[in-house]
Amino acid sequence: MPRRILITGATGFVGGHIAEACAARGDVVSTIARANSDTTLLDKLGVAVIRGDLTDHETVRKAVEGVDAVVHSAAKVGDWGPVEDYRAVNVESLRNLLEACRGDRLQRFVHISSLGVYEARHHHGTDESEPLPVRHMDGYTQTKVEAEHLALDAHRLQGLPLVVLRPGFVYGPRDRTVLPRLVERLKNGFVQYLGDGKQAMNTIYVGNLVDAILIALEKAEAVGQIYNLTDGEYVSKRRFFETIADGLGLPKPTKSKPLWVAKLAARFLEWRARRRKATQAPRITRATVKFVGLNLDFSIEKAKRDLGYNPRVGFEEGMKRTFEWHRSAAASNA
Repeated sequence: MPRRILITGATGFVGGHIAEACAARGDVVSTIARANSDTTLLDKLGVAVIRGDLTDHETVRKAVEGVDAVVHSAAKVGDWGPVEDYRAVNVESLRNLLEACRGDRLQRFVHISSLGVYEARHHHGTDESEPLPVRHMDGYTQTKVEAEHLALDAHRLQGLPLVVLRPGFVYGPRDRTVLPRLVERLKNGFVQYLGDGKQAMNTIYVGNLVDAILIALEKAEAVGQIYNLTDGEYVSKRRFFETIADGLGLPKPTKSKPLWVAKLAARFLEWRARRRKATQAPRITRATVKFVGLNLDFSIEKAKRDLGYNPRVGFEEGMKRTFEWHRSAAASNA
């Protein structure tokens, strides 16, 4: 039977793919979008767009009325800026959404979190039993932890049928933010390895993430659980950046510096930028060091075991599809 599903963040990269998959299988899909948001794709998919903001109680109340499930993918992403700005979107908007769902006969609430909630250190097969740190190094990761706690409290105290998914670095077609930024850095020779470049990435193709979300919407066993999600494939930093360079005809990174030097530089540059009240992130941040220099290997065995999650698209194929879209988008904008 078709389900009525509210997807937050559907005008974005991940949310748009979720909406597309749900609409394709016959679900009645709706979303909340600001007045100036581009809903061209959603209009083509037949998604009902409620104009407004997740911070507005009446808009959210109207949006959740009568839906069977909620997929919450809306988030403020980044590695710079006041934590309050991130908290307003990632925590308070979620609080508003959870309040609107209180007492409702919701069948499922899928909360899209992030592997970024774990401590910023080397990880080698870290699983969901790892405790999360109370304090994080930037507003995004700090508030994603706070949002998880808020959602889990709603499950524990109110019986919300919650599933928490923690994807890694999401890539794929229609990424208009992260990939273009990486492309520019590669073009300008700004990418350097921190160490030998053999440290693991935590990549997940957007289609694999969507598959996991669809399973989480259906599996009763998933309620109350947290799941790490990646492609389940070892991808080194060097392979990641060289694949992008080769796929788009860009120069490969050749420079490297010791990880400890980068850590010191990031702390100093962040301190100086904050003293100056800079609105733009410095050239290297602790989040940059984490992305480029730390080993980010997380176990997805729980998702495989409980959900039957089996990533269909490998890194090479996922990147191939990403590059095809990127070239097509670049040609259409030329």
